[in-house]
Order: sequence, then C-alpha cells, then structure tokens
Amino acid sequence: MPILSVEHTTIYRYRRSVGFGEHRLLGRPRDSADQILQSWSVEISPAPVAMRHVQDVFGNVVTSFTPAMRAQELRVVNRLRLDHTPVTPRQSDVARYAATWPFGYDAAESPDLGRLREPSIEDADHAVGRWARRFLRGAETPTLDLLSDMTQAIDSEFSYRARFEEGTQSPARTLALCSGTCRDYAVLMIEAVRSLGFAARFVTGYLYSPRGEHHHGGGATHAWLEVFVPGLGWVDFDPTNGIVGSRDLIRVASVRDWRQAVPLAGTWNGLPADFLGMDVTVRVTDASADTALPVPHLQAL
Repeated sequence: MPILSVEHTTIYRYRRSVGFGEHRLLGRPRDSADQILQSWSVEISPAPVAMRHVQDVFGNVVTSFTPAMRAQELRVVNRLRLDHTPVTPRQSDVARYAATWPFGYDAAESPDLGRLREPSIEDADHAVGRWARRFLRGAETPTLDLLSDMTQAIDSEFSYRARFEEGTQSPARTLALCSGTCRDYAVLMIEAVRSLGFAARFVTGYLYSPRGEHHHGGGATHAWLEVFVPGLGWVDFDPTNGIVGSRDLIRVASVRDWRQAVPLAGTWNGLPADFLGMDVTVRVTDASADTALPVPHLQAL
C-alpha cells in the first residue's frame, strides 16, 4: 500500500503581460476504497482573487480561480499525496447474471447508466463495432475476459504516439492507424464497449511508474476508462499499458465524454501572437517514508 505523491506543474508563457479570466482545474483525486487522499494543495502565481471548490454533475471536484494581476507567466502547481491500494478485479466476483456477455443491467441501475451506454461518436461504417466483436467467444463470453482481452489487444497491437495538440482523433482513425495517445485509446475502447451495451466513462488522472517498469503516458496527465461490471462496480481499464484494475493509476475525474475532463482550462486577454507556449511536467513518486499532512478544508462542497 504505497503512499504516492504527485506534483503537476503547468506554466503558460506570454510575450508580454496579459490579463487572465476564470480558469478551471480538475486536480483533486476522487476518494474511494483504493485511494484515500491524505493531502492536497494548489499553488497559483499570480495569486488569484479567490478560489472556489465545487462538485460537477459527476461528483468531481472542480477548482475555479481568476489570477488577480497581469503577468507574462501563469504557473499552476497541483500537489497531492494519497494512500493507494491497488485493486485487481476477479471474474469470480462478477454478479452471476452478468458473468458472461451478453447480459442486461439490473432494472434499478439501468436508468442511471443510460447515457454512459450510448456511443458518443458516430460509427458510420461500423468499424468500431466490428472490431469490438472480434473479442467475443461464440454465444457466451466471460465478461471480465472480454474486457481484459480488449485492453491487452490495444496495448500489444497498437503503437503509442505522443501528440501534444488538444483533442482526440476519431476511434475509426485510431483503428486505421493502429496508433494514438492514451486519450485516443481510452475513447476507442469506450466506444467499443458501449457498442456491446456496457456502461463506460472516461477517466483523467495520473500514472505511477514503479522502478524497473516503463509505462506509456507518464510525465503528463493520463487517460483511461472505467466500465461498470455488476458485482465489481466501476472497474479501471488502461488500454495504453494493458492494466486491468487500479494498479499504478490515480483517478482524478470520471466523466461521460472526454471533453468534460480537461485538466486545466481558462481564458486570457491579449493578442494571439502573445502566447509563446505551455510547459507541463508531472512527477509521481512513492512517498511512503514521508509524513502526510491533513487534507485541507474544501469550500462550497
């Protein structure tokens, strides 16, 4: 049960001093049985007029702030420390009625999962749906095996390609190229499992790479997905690294659509030519030997 520490620094650089509007940060991890937050802080320069913490429609904590002064640089440092207990799902724990695909969600849960089962991107040529069905094993397929096989296939058959522009490529393009980023792989698998009737959501967070292991997607924010499996609840699947379960994954926010999970966004006042660039660094370390600080009080929750 390691204590993981994260320092996520984002720096926006400008040619001359510019003014800043409201910014929105997804930085506070979601508390759950496998990750318990011990400390969290946000450092902003120039200092903001005020900082608010509210919950969005998905229960994620959103931090809003507006820097008070004009400046040539905006620096946001998100620091956290949490107790991380990895969970590996077991097929034997899947509810009996959902042990194999196809199955139907319980009538009491189905209405709440409805939008999370609907594809978000049109699959005009049914390329994603056909690809998803290659993982079926005849009339019945063990549910967890199906999802695990899909996760492992993306990891082993696709080539990870870092891409720094915003957004994602379409799932059909990811399939055609057999390459993409963690965001692209998460969106592909979400659309694939939704085509089979599963409820899935996009996750943004951080990735820990233990000594001796190499994970794709470290050094920046990371993306993967969760699938709702009766008997197991929301299960993490990281197709970028072939991870099933929450090992090495730090969940910050879970949403229906990737556009709802931008880690940091905001506005500034100036000419387009004033923007020089953005630098992002993320350090995730094992801080088990350190003494944790108490979690600060959050306002307006």
